[in-house]
Amino acid sequence: MESYGSTGLEGLLQKTYTVKIGEYVSSGWATFQKNIGGFVGFTILVVLINIVIAKINQSASPVGSLISLMISGPLNAGFLIVAFKLLRNRATTFGDFFRGFNYYLPLFLVSLVSGVLSVIGFILLIIPGIYLSVAYTFALPLVLEKKMNFWDAMELSRKLISKNWFSFFGFAIVLALINIVGALLLGVGVLVTIPLSVCAIAAAYEDIVGLPSATSDL
Repeated sequence: MESYGSTGLEGLLQKTYTVKIGEYVSSGWATFQKNIGGFVGFTILVVLINIVIAKINQSASPVGSLISLMISGPLNAGFLIVAFKLLRNRATTFGDFFRGFNYYLPLFLVSLVSGVLSVIGFILLIIPGIYLSVAYTFALPLVLEKKMNFWDAMELSRKLISKNWFSFFGFAIVLALINIVGALLLGVGVLVTIPLSVCAIAAAYEDIVGLPSATSDL
């Protein structure tokens, strides 16, 4: 994987920014509307996969948890890949949702290591876990868009978001509330709110980190 240059890294960390929650949600909604069928269809697939995994877990077998761990990163990245292409006004296909598997190892490691560290943080008086869960918001996007290795992506995400952590925490709460409302709508609403949330995160990434179209294959 390519490394994000030190000059670019220093410039990004020196950048000042504000978290525009309403703007990101609005942009996320606009992005979602550009490919409603694709986003809803992929969300249905992801939900069905999770249902199957839950059934496996009911048998007290560790297989379900292992499968979830192995595929969650690339599947979640699928939403971001399509959102990034739409933000760049590029055409998308349903196959783009599965392109996260092209970056399998770093995405898997981001999911694994960030998850483990966040769980440890929750065990240690909860607050460290909340901090890390929010701070790693940009880790997956950085692996995808900047081709960073998993640890550098996690650290850059943590350092960048820590500059405005409480605002990002507010952003996370808003997205959580949106998904709670979606779940209350007979569960069907999450078919909209899940991709909307990821599209809003993609919009935040575009605003704060940037999406230079000329240097990306996404």
